[in-house]
Amino acid sequence: MKVLTFRKGIHPKEFKELTEHKPIEKLPTPKEVFIPLQQHIGSPAKAVVQKGEEVKAGQIIGESTGFISSYIHASINGKVKTIDTFLHPLGLSTQTVHITSSEEANPLVTDSDTKSWESLSKEDIISIIEKSGIVGLGGATFPTHVKLKPPKDKPIDTFILNGCECEPYLTADHRMMLDFTDKVVQGVLIITRTLGVKKAYIGIENNKPDAIEKMSKATSKIPEIEVVALKTKYPQGAEKMLIKAVLDRTVPAGGLPMDVGVVVNNVGTALAIYEAVVENKPLIERVVTVTGNGIKEPKNLLIPIGTKLKDVIDYCGGLTGDNIKVIMGGPMMGITIGSLEVPVIKGTSGILCLKDGKNFAETVYPCIGCGSCTRVCPMNLLPTKLARLSEKGMWEMANKMGILNCIECGSCAYVCPSHIPLVQHIKVGKFMVNQLKK
Repeated sequence: MKVLTFRKGIHPKEFKELTEHKPIEKLPTPKEVFIPLQQHIGSPAKAVVQKGEEVKAGQIIGESTGFISSYIHASINGKVKTIDTFLHPLGLSTQTVHITSSEEANPLVTDSDTKSWESLSKEDIISIIEKSGIVGLGGATFPTHVKLKPPKDKPIDTFILNGCECEPYLTADHRMMLDFTDKVVQGVLIITRTLGVKKAYIGIENNKPDAIEKMSKATSKIPEIEVVALKTKYPQGAEKMLIKAVLDRTVPAGGLPMDVGVVVNNVGTALAIYEAVVENKPLIERVVTVTGNGIKEPKNLLIPIGTKLKDVIDYCGGLTGDNIKVIMGGPMMGITIGSLEVPVIKGTSGILCLKDGKNFAETVYPCIGCGSCTRVCPMNLLPTKLARLSEKGMWEMANKMGILNCIECGSCAYVCPSHIPLVQHIKVGKFMVNQLKK
């Protein structure tokens, strides 16, 4: 099988051996969950339950408030203790539904039994996906029902399932392809039917030969689906890099995959779509990799949305010491967490625990002009120049130099010998440029 890839990028140490051979376990029902009404790109959901109300797992507790928004569901049976502002993993305080568990078993609230999706219309499928609160589970959390309804002037001819999982440490997608193979494949077929495309690719990095073999076998008699092996390289899983590697199409500067006739979804999203459409199960739990040298028992877990990080870490035996850095996501694009009281949300792909936290804040030195950041940037940008413009508040010049094209993969900061926080500076610049455009 030919191995495909894109130009540039980096090869960080993977650390996937900690969990790649560990099947997905289901986390026991937590005693309480904290479910934020903002877990997606777009408008926050509006609470439709009240304090003291009994709720069932799968029941809608937050209603979509716009075209780009998402429904939110209870992830356990229980009682609404309060609806108030609580700390969000992003560091903000957002309106959250706090539910205390009332029983151990959590049967879902569903409309009917498992059904065949082939008889459903495109509109029916999109409606189910919308009401099920499905968003991109690779981390972007863009509402999936919107993604599957591209504008009429953006014809789509290809779907790509992103099975790269190029972030070090993370293995949740890998395990889903092994543990829920047929469901993931059926999810791909549902998506292709909804988009009306005749060709789909499943892109998997070649450090997952077992997943390539199993997914290839599962799709061997499905001519519209082709499994492609991709070179293990970061950020191979970024949409624009993935499209370039698989189709040799270049998404234009400032553009989206739909501009080149493509829609990309993550493995977890495909699984969630299958469960919603066939099993009537809304997005109330997700697979998360809990890993790192700072956790006693690394695992891949199926976790109810809203479970506190502390409860997850306790289930994995606890931390290995006091000086542990906890990151939600992977080490390249994840967010450092300041409190274990924050909940797992729809966009949580990993909980990374790393010891020797005193070593993380490395000394920052002046730029030495080595060009390392430019050599690895997959978007062919000048990261150090963009970061400097951002620091100096030169937003218009930064915009002209393509700051909005940065995908924030962190490759530049990873190779920088001066340890300059390039991505942080560029993020600020992107925010300010977007504000000026508004």
